[in-house]
Amino acid sequence: MTRQAATESSDATATEVLFYHLDRHPLERVLPGLLERTLERGWRAVVQAGSAERLEALDTHLWTYRDDSFLPHGTARDAAAASQPVLLTTDEHNPNDAAVRFLVDGAVLSTMVGYLRVVVIFDGADRAAVEAARAQWKAARAEGCRATYWQQTEAGRWEKKA
Repeated sequence: MTRQAATESSDATATEVLFYHLDRHPLERVLPGLLERTLERGWRAVVQAGSAERLEALDTHLWTYRDDSFLPHGTARDAAAASQPVLLTTDEHNPNDAAVRFLVDGAVLSTMVGYLRVVVIFDGADRAAVEAARAQWKAARAEGCRATYWQQTEAGRWEKKA
């Protein structure tokens, strides 16, 4: 589903911004599951990483994170970037018309409006990452987005905190 179609089919006009506070599992363990659920819903995704090095590591990881499966994806430098169900980038562009944008490893977005969902994933053990997430929370609220905060339980499941 394209970003436009997802936005039109949504019953609420405000972008939903979900903040995932990593406590117990690293990004490499959490991101594939979130992307799988995004694709199961028929949505395309863009994953915006904070650096080219992180993007390369995620690109490799998404091909090999499970023995019996992989996530179909590409990077923004690929010729077929527009047709990718999951696109990895370090920029704010959205060539695959994704409905959901993931911000990882300190990536920031100038505006969150226009997406069905924006998912901010940050390391709770990194003070700078926590402060950056707080700033993104304030920015999302200032844009009129619906923001929710999720934290991992001891069992590793996600629990809505705010």
